[in-house]
Formats: sequence, C-alpha cells, structure tokens
Amino acid sequence: MRFATLGVPPPPSFLPCGRLSPMRNPPLRCTDFAMFCALTVLLTTQAVSASEPERTAPDASAKPSGTLETVLQTHCVKCHSAGQDPEGDIALSEINDRNVADDLDQLQSLIDVLDLEEMPPEGETQLPAETRRKLLAELKATLQNAVAHTRQYPRTPIRRMNRFQYNNAVVDLFDLNCTVFTLPERMLREHRGYFQPASGKMPEEVFVGSRPLGKSQMIEPRLAGVAAFPQDLRAEHGYDNQADHLSLSPLLMESFLKLGQSITESSDFVPANVGIWDSFFAAPTPEADIESIVRERLKSFLTRAFRRSVDQSQLDRYSQYVLQNLKEGVAFPVAMRAIAAATISSPRFLYLYDSADESSSVTPLDDYELASRLSFFLWGSIPDQILLELAAKKRLHEKDVLNEQFERMIRDRKLKRFCDSFPSQWLQLERIISSVPSPEEFPDFYFLKYRDSMHMMLEPLLLFETVLIENQPITQLIDSDFTYRSDLLEDAYGDLAIQHDRNGRGVQVIRFRRLPIEDRRGGGVITNAAVMTMTSGPERTQPITRGAWLAGVVFNNPPEPPPADVPALGEKPAEGEEHLTLRERLSMHRKRSDCKGCHEQIDPLGFALENFNPVGVWRDQYENGRDVDMAGTLFRKHRFENVIEFKDALLVEKDRFTEALAGHLLSFALARPLSAADRVALDEITAKVAADEYKIHTLLRQVVLSEPFQTKSFPQIASNPRP
Repeated sequence: MRFATLGVPPPPSFLPCGRLSPMRNPPLRCTDFAMFCALTVLLTTQAVSASEPERTAPDASAKPSGTLETVLQTHCVKCHSAGQDPEGDIALSEINDRNVADDLDQLQSLIDVLDLEEMPPEGETQLPAETRRKLLAELKATLQNAVAHTRQYPRTPIRRMNRFQYNNAVVDLFDLNCTVFTLPERMLREHRGYFQPASGKMPEEVFVGSRPLGKSQMIEPRLAGVAAFPQDLRAEHGYDNQADHLSLSPLLMESFLKLGQSITESSDFVPANVGIWDSFFAAPTPEADIESIVRERLKSFLTRAFRRSVDQSQLDRYSQYVLQNLKEGVAFPVAMRAIAAATISSPRFLYLYDSADESSSVTPLDDYELASRLSFFLWGSIPDQILLELAAKKRLHEKDVLNEQFERMIRDRKLKRFCDSFPSQWLQLERIISSVPSPEEFPDFYFLKYRDSMHMMLEPLLLFETVLIENQPITQLIDSDFTYRSDLLEDAYGDLAIQHDRNGRGVQVIRFRRLPIEDRRGGGVITNAAVMTMTSGPERTQPITRGAWLAGVVFNNPPEPPPADVPALGEKPAEGEEHLTLRERLSMHRKRSDCKGCHEQIDPLGFALENFNPVGVWRDQYENGRDVDMAGTLFRKHRFENVIEFKDALLVEKDRFTEALAGHLLSFALARPLSAADRVALDEITAKVAADEYKIHTLLRQVVLSEPFQTKSFPQIASNPRP
C-alpha cells in the first residue's frame, strides 16, 4: 500500500531499517507535489452552513447631500485633479456622492485623511469643524451601507501553519510534556509558572528569561533529533501567520515529511512524554477486536488533527493502512507511529483552510471552522476536545455557547501562547535584538557580553500579560500606573528609576518586580526603554523612526516609505551644524512636497519622545547644551508641551487607539491584511469596547463576535504555491 493513498505524498523512506515493505517508496518526485497541490484544492470543495453572526444594522436613512462634491471641488481638486499630475497619484476630480462607494478602499482613505485631519494640508484653507464632522458622518454611513449591501470581504486565505503553530499543534495532539523544537519567536520565557490566567492576578514578582539571555537562562525539554523547521518571515506591517508568507514549496513539503517522521521516531517520543500513548499507541490485549480499536482510535485522532469530522473513506484508508502493516507483522506501536507521522505530514493537518460555499460570496463559518479559527487565535493551536464536541453538535456558533467558550479559553494557561506571539509582533520588539547603541557613547548599555536590551524587551511584554490576565483597560498600554522591572533595568533607567534598593547589574538576576509608576513620564509601552532603544540609531535618536513606529503600532496607520532619493541624516551633525537641535537638522525633509504630508503625520509623534535618549534615559538638553524641543500638536488639535501632555492627548483619542488595536488583533486572527469592508466591524467593536470601560477581554470577545471573524469568503486556492 502506497503512503500517498492516505492523502499525502510518500516520503523517501518513512520508517527506519526498511521493516515495512508497504512504506518502501521511490524518492519524492514533482508528480508527488502536483498530487499534493491537487489534494489541497479538493480539500475546499465541501459546502457548509452555520448561523449568521449578529450585526449592527446600517444607517438606511443616509442620503447624499452634495457635501462631498462641494468639499472636493473647493479644497481638493487643486492638487488632486485627474487632468494633471495629482499629488500622491490620487485623483479626486471625478468623485461625487453617487460614485464614491464604487471603490471602498478609496472611500476609506477619504475617511481616514479627514478623520486624522491630514487633509487639507497645512497652509491650505481648512474645513470648518462642522463641515468636517458632517462629511465624515455621511462617508462612514455610505461605507457601512455599501458593506452591508455587497459584503465583499477579502478572500479567506489558505495557508500552512507557521513554526510556532506547528509546534503547539503537535504538542497538543500528542499531549507532549515537552516542546518539539526551540522557538526563538518566544521572547519572554516563563520560569516558575507565574502565568496563571485563571487567578485573574499577576504576582508581585516573576522570574523570567528572554531569548538572547543564553542557555543558562532557559533550559526547556524538547524532543531529541527532530528535523529543522525554518523560521517564518513576517509580512510587512503584519504578522508571521499571514497567508502570503506561508506557502508550501516542494523543498519545504519534503521538510515537513521528514519532520513528521523525525517527531514520532525521536528517542524522547516515549510513553513517559506522550500523554496519549496508552489511549492511542499502546497495543490492545490479544483478545481485543483489533480492527474496531484501530478505527475507533483513528477516528478520534484524525478528527482532532484535521479539526473537522472524518468521512468514512478517509477513515477506511487510514485504518486499512495500519491493519495491512499489522497483518505483515509490524508491531502495533510502530504501525501507529507511522500513521501518526503520516497524519502530521498531511495537508489536512498542515493547512488552515475553510471549505468553500459557492452559493454566496460571504457565508458563516461552520462550527468546526469556527473552533479552529478561535483556537488558533487565542491558543495558537488546534481546538481541544471540548471545542470539537461542541462543533460536532453544531452548537459552538450559538452566542451564549461561544461566549462561554471564550471565557474558558481566556482563563486557560494555553493563553500564554497568544502572549508569546501577538504582543511582541504588534510592538515589533524583534527590532531590539539588532539594536547596537554606540559603546563609546553609551558604555553602561554593555557589560561583559551582555546588553541592557535583554531585559528591556521583557518590560512591555509583562505589562501586556498583566493587562490581559487582570482584564484591565487597554489604556494602561498607553499610560500605565505600574510596571515590571528587574534590578538591572531599574539601574538602566537612571533618573526615571522607581526604586533604589537594587542589587546591581548581575547577569543571572531575572527577577522582575511589580512597581508603581510614580512619574508619568514612564509607564505604558510607548515610553519604555525597549521602544526608545530600538527606534534610535547608534549615536542619536531617530524621531522619524519613532513617529513611524507610533503611527503604525498605536494608530495602525503606518506611513509610506520615504522617497529613495532622500538622503539619510547622519548620526553626527555635519560641520557647521553642531549648534542645531535635531528638529532643526531634520527640517530640510519637510521642504519637499512629496515628504511634507507624511512628516506632518509622524513628526509630532516622534519628537514627542525626544526627551528619551537612544537608550531610553531621560534628558532635558542635547550634548550641545540646547534644550530638547519636543512640543507639538497631535492631529492638529491637541497641543502638548511635554510627554505627559502628549500621553493625555493620546488618551483623549483612546477610541482611535482602540480601533487600531482591534485592527491589529483582527488581522492577526484572520491571517490577512484588513480591507475597507472590515472597517465597519472595527467601528462596531470600538463602540462596544468603549461602553465597557475599554477592558481588554471585551476587545478580544468583540473581535471573536465580529462578522469578519465568523464568516468566510471564497478561498484563495493556488495550484502552484509560491516557491
């Protein structure tokens, strides 16, 4: 019997010693990969249905008023006319109230620039506040009605699991008491089991490690001899689970085949480490009905692995494969190991996909699909037995049941996987790894072969975990009244340190204590030392980089890349510029018309943090004696003179931050960039979160209850995955 009959191409050699003749197959060929791709397409042919999620009704009373045409003709077409070279390649001269909804992305762009008061630009006649408010209301109502009518969400992407998800899925499927392989993606390593979400409280002190701290900081048991799994790339302004970065090349497919085999053949894959050994791998008693037992065990195992019910033909193929090998004298545990390896090499296991329903462009997920989307969102892994049983009964989509399961999952220790994946990517903390402040300028940043950044990266992650476990308002992420710091990190903060009874800069000190924030210049993710360091150069701060980080992370509105011909500002002032402030040195960038728009957006954000030097230490003056000039205006309406007033301005705009964070979460959950159609759901999520005092559990729950989360569009099926 060929291994390919199970729905996966055969590996070159599946079991050691060549003991199973049915598993002796020729090397992997291109035809095997073609069959693999064809099977991927076939996986999406079954139609499904489920109850439709609740949705806020659109404003049917919204009617064109002529305001848009008047505003565009008066304020916009001067620079954005189709008859000339329009600014930003955006032509608005042909847009009116009747056709504005023809292009939802352009409509959303209009809403954004009006809402952020980016247009008209500085120096041009501005819109009266009432006109802007009225026009925004009309455009948002137009977008909501258009989305309700067309319901054209982006296609639900088919993608393979990334390395982090694959590790978790294998651990859960076999109930392993160790990991499959080392995961560099996990920046924050837990010591002593501090992460207990069921308690609703983080301890006053925690013991943690971080990725670069070395083997002495974290020794985690893992399976020996497991084949390599290359680290997945992140999408630009996205996450490492984004579909367009998770294709399956022939080379990677062969790697998965070898990986599955190496897992079940690991010397550590033994009863003591495999929780399902007795119920799946152990041989039954001699008098037992072997065929019935094999079929029963496989039905449960395959349902869990494939996250959906297993049809009779699938079960027959897998069962006959095992029975044939048992008939030829293969030991029961060996045959079951082989079928387990085949299972975790199957596209049904490797791929995350929704089955297509060609009767409509957007349909509700079936209960199995909902269980999988929910579990990979919150747990980064396959659904557990409770979710699958509810899916089998077609009850998971019921709102009360779904809410109950959300509450259960948010209190489970597997929520740590969400914390290991989402916040570090949202905050772009991987950038701190490559930050190299000048040793001459900042010698205290280094000692031995160690860097302060190794502790810096943990502070914002512990803040996020605390807000999540304790269900605090998400505004704490902007301006918290507490933080977690090690003695080393306290020492690094200098004047902004909170406690001074510290033990110094010991390399092995990995205790982080919960400390109250007494000075609002600290607290939150935006002014912590990690962000300040990773958005700086070796010798000077980089306000543009900091502003771009804030725009992308806090407001989910990353700026466009700068023109290629704009020279980078040097780390040190040029001759004759030593007396200038950094703002004065950067002023030349604002003189270019193609740079001015972005700088109006990001300069106030970046310079607001200018009092923090390249390693996050507070300063009032530059080295040349000039006072730091950080004052600015947020969104052209919130004037601030210091970083505390800047935080106050951000908190006034907390609905904008809520919508941005909701967008990050929804994109992470759906594994795709968001579209204009998704923005209607974000507005609804924001309103409900605001009504519950901005609690983070409410935010996550409303993401799960949103229409984009609970529905699917025609899947993107590629017969030739990108190599």
